[in-house]
Amino acid sequence: MSDNVRTWTAGVPVEDEAWAQIRNLAALPIVAGPIAVMPDVHLGKGAAVGTVIPTRAAIIPAAVGVDIGCGMVAVRTTLTATDLPDSLASIRAAIERAIPVGFAAHKDVPRLDDALEEGAALDRRRASIVRRFDGLAIMARLPKYEVKRVTHQLGSQGGGNHFIEICLDEADGVWAMLHSGSRNVGNTIGETAIAMARRRAEREHIHLPDRDLAWLPENTAEFDEYVAGLAWAQDYAALNRDIMLGFVLAALRRALPLAVAVRATAVNCHHNYAQREAHGGRTFWVTRKGAVSAREGELGIVPGSMGTRSYIVRGKGNPESYASCSHGAGRRMSRGEARRRFTRADLAAQTAGVECRKDAGVIDESPQAYKDIEAVMAAQADLTGIVHTLKQVLCVKG
Repeated sequence: MSDNVRTWTAGVPVEDEAWAQIRNLAALPIVAGPIAVMPDVHLGKGAAVGTVIPTRAAIIPAAVGVDIGCGMVAVRTTLTATDLPDSLASIRAAIERAIPVGFAAHKDVPRLDDALEEGAALDRRRASIVRRFDGLAIMARLPKYEVKRVTHQLGSQGGGNHFIEICLDEADGVWAMLHSGSRNVGNTIGETAIAMARRRAEREHIHLPDRDLAWLPENTAEFDEYVAGLAWAQDYAALNRDIMLGFVLAALRRALPLAVAVRATAVNCHHNYAQREAHGGRTFWVTRKGAVSAREGELGIVPGSMGTRSYIVRGKGNPESYASCSHGAGRRMSRGEARRRFTRADLAAQTAGVECRKDAGVIDESPQAYKDIEAVMAAQADLTGIVHTLKQVLCVKG
């Protein structure tokens, strides 16, 4: 498109509206180098999802997004396919009893110390997160925010494209995998920062091609407040995933007459976040909006959809992409278009063989609403390599 854009989209469709957002990003004066466009790229809020954005002494809050720290965690268990029952309905029910989905939260602060492996360590992390929340200056900009929401939503999934899955790998090993973020508190921090950036742009008469591309510059109180909130929300999201993973493993132990343990270290990676990084001898802010860090040898997760494959990947450290790769298949149509185009019968056919919801409430998550994950993986072969291929057999959606 221009000298300020690098793309990995060969063989993958991208809508014109997403290209327009990429052009807007590339033209901003704070951009520190070419925008890296991942093969799962699609229309987002201000900035296209599936972009890696280097910025100089500033961050664009809307480019990070409102689900700060959203990402994936996956772990291989000691189970194999033959250990699973013919019907997985009871396992799905056990997971849904243990983990609130959609807008729901735990009724009380969930117990961790005696319920989970590593529960005591998770409990200490939770206590630290709550203490740090009390010191977040960005939350003081709001009339009131109940700490109860922070503690009761830890260990909950959320809705939309968030999910919990049981998968089988190429050797019939059983994996637990899930996708979630920083819940309502991350959304609140993101929306507050977006509003701060917009007001600053208006106050300083900064012309923007899209008001959602307003940024917060370093050496300002607003920037410092946002960066502190950003770091906190990223840690909150990672802890949320680790707690849920513990609940999933505990649910498997309750549902199966077998010992269930972790066979390999969990992969826990963000795909909506910003941090300072060094690339090409320079240090600047890197925002991954729907992208995963893929440094040399680094493990990551690239999920497909409810009825397709997902991948555990190892980064190749490609400097052209700021050592990044895609965060999934990426939508090929909006949720509204998916609801208009597909029926419950279509959803059932597309998720055949997967224990999951097949009702009207998740039609917008139909597998065919997403891009072809095989094409996405082929387009980024120089960014990351496949370590494990996973096929979903159970999926919990909000």
